Amino acid sequence: MEGHILVPVDQSPHSSRALEYAIEAYPEAEITALHVVDISNYQCRGTCMYHAKELLDRLEQVEQTVFEIARQTATEHGSELTTKLKLGSPVQTIIDYATAHDVDHIVIGSHGRTGFDRLFVGSVAEAVVRQAPAPVTVVRAGRSLAIESVLRS
Repeated sequence: MEGHILVPVDQSPHSSRALEYAIEAYPEAEITALHVVDISNYQCRGTCMYHAKELLDRLEQVEQTVFEIARQTATEHGSELTTKLKLGSPVQTIIDYATAHDVDHIVIGSHGRTGFDRLFVGSVAEAVVRQAPAPVTVVRAGRSLAIESVLRS
C-alpha cells in the first residue's frame, strides 16, 4: 500500500519509531509528519500576553526540534516528508487532518510524552484508532514492532 501516510510526531521514542516504520514500510508513499500543539495548555488565565509569548516560544521550539529530528530521520532513510504544525486538541486535530487531506493510513506511536496525558497510557493513540477515517498502525519503541491495524468502513 502506498498513498498518503500521516505520522503524528512529538519528541517521544514511540513517535520517532513510528516515523521510521512509516518510511521503511511505505518507501514510495507521501509522508506527512504532523505535530499538534495542544492549545488547552495555553488558554488565557490572567494575562494573555504571557500565554501568547509562551505559545510562540513553543511553536519556534517545534520547528527547531521536532521537525528537524523528523527531517533528519527521513534524510537518513533516503526519503522526504512534509511537515505540518497545527494548533488544537491532538486527537481531534489528527482526525480532522486525516479526513481533510484524504490520508490513506495513519502510523502513530503508542505513547506521547507531554503533560498530564502521558499518565494515561496511549490515550491519544487509542482515541485515534477508535475515530480514524483510515487504517491505523500503532508502533511501540524499544521492542521489535508491535502493530495494531484497524480498518474503518
